[in-house]
Amino acid sequence: MRAAVYRSVGSPDVIEVREVDKPEPGLADIRIRVQAAALNPVDMAAWGGTFPPPPEGSYYGLGWDIAGVVDAAGPGVVWEPGQPVIALSRRTSGMNRAQAEYVVVHSHELALAPAGVDPVHAATIPLNGLTAAQSVEMLGIRQGRTVLITGAEGAVGGYAVQLAKRRGAVVVASGLSADGEFATNVAGADAYLPGAEALSAAVRTRYPVGVDAVLDTAMLGQAVIGAVADGGIFVTTRIDALPQAERGIRVRLTQVGPDGAMLTTLSDLAASGELALRVAETHPLEEAAKAHTRLAAGGLRGRIVLTLE
Repeated sequence: MRAAVYRSVGSPDVIEVREVDKPEPGLADIRIRVQAAALNPVDMAAWGGTFPPPPEGSYYGLGWDIAGVVDAAGPGVVWEPGQPVIALSRRTSGMNRAQAEYVVVHSHELALAPAGVDPVHAATIPLNGLTAAQSVEMLGIRQGRTVLITGAEGAVGGYAVQLAKRRGAVVVASGLSADGEFATNVAGADAYLPGAEALSAAVRTRYPVGVDAVLDTAMLGQAVIGAVADGGIFVTTRIDALPQAERGIRVRLTQVGPDGAMLTTLSDLAASGELALRVAETHPLEEAAKAHTRLAAGGLRGRIVLTLE
């Protein structure tokens, strides 16, 4: 089968598409024939050298987000060939990754694909959707609680705004765009604060005692903990953006993991039109290096997706 791989690190130029062995499902595994696989910034950490590089003479695969159909099932599961599915491939090294013609995942890591949604858009859900959903869970939102979500125009932040509103939160969104059109008009934020400078002060102007919680997807860290009320909660999606706890604020880190049940909920929301999905560009698998080069350039609203059909 064909797969996007890299054998050294540095730039997108290290990525190549080559023939590799097709993975075989184990007892409780599913093999998926991939139709679409989204690119994410964490992919840049792989070929960029943040993670350990492949041993000399070997290759590592790329990709976390999968949309496709069941190709084969182990004897211990009830999924059937041909069922459309989405899944998260959560690994930071090795082969058997999403940007390939076939991938094997454990049966509890996938969900039925959203009905009526094409594979390209469905592929944008798993990593960013689960990161957002698991982060919102950690916020402990109750009806009427105030939440600041940074990076609200981005992939994780955009999903988080929508999910927090479903929980009944009053959401203050922030981002780099001037108008916050997506965060407010599409995702449903109650207010929008542009930029990252003096964000805590801007929040305190609206909420003098601070907001009940912050979900920091923009990696502002210490610069925005001042927006949280005493005894509130601060959740970040990056370990290098953890602020120092103060004033009784609980500081938490989201470490996303596969969750078939939560992914099913996200899929259902997408199918019903209650979760907005954004695709910026598509490229065939053969253009993987070009697609990753575009990812590294930034400035996109929505995900780049590799197609395999």
